[in-house]
Amino acid sequence: MPRVPPEMTRRARALRGNATEAERLVWLRLRTYRPRFTRQLVVGRYILDLACRQARLAVEFDGSQHLDSSYDAERTAFLESVGWRVMRFWNSEVVANPDGVAEAILGEVVRSCRPTHPQPLPSREGRKK
Repeated sequence: MPRVPPEMTRRARALRGNATEAERLVWLRLRTYRPRFTRQLVVGRYILDLACRQARLAVEFDGSQHLDSSYDAERTAFLESVGWRVMRFWNSEVVANPDGVAEAILGEVVRSCRPTHPQPLPSREGRKK
């Protein structure tokens, strides 16, 4: 995998520090699940709002500036060409129903890899010495 340009890393960190309300609401619900979710992941020349690397799932939260955006279509086409599936939600939809959006995302992860678990079991639990 090619190294991420330093400017993209700086932009991703800045976006992580200035998350939108929709991003915060969903992140609070998904951050403890396995497989892990990542915020502001750099893929190619794009920064994904939320991603699950293991499931190769990109989640984008769109505001009104994304209405009829050719940039979003180009971005989705690129991500799909490198093996990512893209889910898009309107910010207003997330704010109105963050639990439903989180459930939809987890459902897609389950379909693509395996069930998630909020807290992984300790690796040596139940073993006798």
